[in-house]
Amino acid sequence: MQLSRKTFVATVVVALAIGGAVGSFTTRRATAERPQLTLVEALPAVQAPILPVQMPLTTGTFAKVAEAIKPAVININTVTRGGPGGPSGRTPFEEFFGEDFFKRFFGEMPERMPQRSLGSGVIIDPSGIALTNSHVVERATEIEVITLDGSKHKAKVIGNDKKTDLAVLKLDDGKVKFPFARLGDSDKMQVGDWVIAVGSPFGLQSTVTAGIISAKARQIGQGPFDDFLQTDAAINPGNSGGPLVNMQGEVIGINTAIVAGGSGIGFAIPSNMARKISTELASRGRVSRGWLGVALQPLTPELARSFNAKDKGVLVADVVPDSPASKAGLKPGDVLLEFDGKKTEEPADSQRAVGLASPGTSAKVKLWRDSAEHTLELKIGEAPDEREVQQRTGTRAAPSALGMDVRPITQDMARQLNLRNTEGVIVSRVEEGSSAAEAGIQRGDVIREINRQKVKGLSDYDRLTREAKDGDRLTVLLQRGQMSLYVAFTIGRG
Repeated sequence: MQLSRKTFVATVVVALAIGGAVGSFTTRRATAERPQLTLVEALPAVQAPILPVQMPLTTGTFAKVAEAIKPAVININTVTRGGPGGPSGRTPFEEFFGEDFFKRFFGEMPERMPQRSLGSGVIIDPSGIALTNSHVVERATEIEVITLDGSKHKAKVIGNDKKTDLAVLKLDDGKVKFPFARLGDSDKMQVGDWVIAVGSPFGLQSTVTAGIISAKARQIGQGPFDDFLQTDAAINPGNSGGPLVNMQGEVIGINTAIVAGGSGIGFAIPSNMARKISTELASRGRVSRGWLGVALQPLTPELARSFNAKDKGVLVADVVPDSPASKAGLKPGDVLLEFDGKKTEEPADSQRAVGLASPGTSAKVKLWRDSAEHTLELKIGEAPDEREVQQRTGTRAAPSALGMDVRPITQDMARQLNLRNTEGVIVSRVEEGSSAAEAGIQRGDVIREINRQKVKGLSDYDRLTREAKDGDRLTVLLQRGQMSLYVAFTIGRG
């Protein structure tokens, strides 16, 4: 059948209209018959939790935090001139020929070339009190700081603590008001929180880098007070002393170290430690640290079995007479489990907790003794000045079945070794590969106890070791110079 063009087009339009109406009716009917699902019901039943986090979500930038902190960050330039006790700055020729050679031909030596270094810092008080690293200003004879606006200011060190690598500076003798930053609470920071680092790496002032807190309470072998925040925010030479900042613009760390060859790994002193140290430095010029008067060592599994103790804790190797520990009743052989509510699993844990405690305050110590837990209360003393440990010497003696030779201690030996008395026996030789050698006993060690029994002389030593045989386990208390420590070993297993 032939249809005109107009008739054909009209027919197609009508058909499409009818089809659309039928489809719409069918869809509405199907929708009405099927129960409606909310968005929550349509998602899988188990989901990962959505947590509120510190992120620049609204703007996608750290600009506001950087803008707030940069005026308080300073570039530190130090000058160190050679002199008595200072760096000599001698050339290789001077090192080889010596100063007399040059004096003979050229007269008196001119003043050494000054050594310059760069670092960073952060102002924490409007009077110009600033924090930086101790190593940034160590031995500096001149200190100049540059603020964000380019102005230069003289600074002096009003306190320096090498053990925590912190120093406190005062700018322009407090005569000028400065923008400053607030110290935050580093304990509240969590692994994964965003932070920025600000400083002058390679002299490039007001450089900002971003990252996260990678770990907390890191110990990197810098000293007994290691308790660093680890971050992947880039820290480079020149960043030392600059701030690590949270998303509220608070300083939660002082950048201090990087891992050599470890790209992207940096460490900062927590702000809570910096606050305590800087307060004492600013007010007294020095830091007073807590002291118990004990020598501590790690509790190895072998020692734990010897003392019938748990594997966690630190072992008391010695107690100083008339010390806070001695007055509270602590004894060699005790295993410290907690100090003032903080667990002590390594000697550094105890050293840090005690050292940061305020002298004169009281603390409770939980310990393991005689197969049971005990709690003692003690009053923390103030740490005395450090003294150098004298070198020990050794002499020959009769052989022992334990793989070492010992001999009595004479008055002359006691004086040379700076011993309190002549009690004990001195190790004069240790057989290579023996159980004693594997346990770490060394020539010159003084044996004070064997299996918790006193060794006053050679007769006690012979009595306590005469019946020793392969397979027996011994716990030995040694004195090594000014240090006491326990060792435990099984005879015949060297």
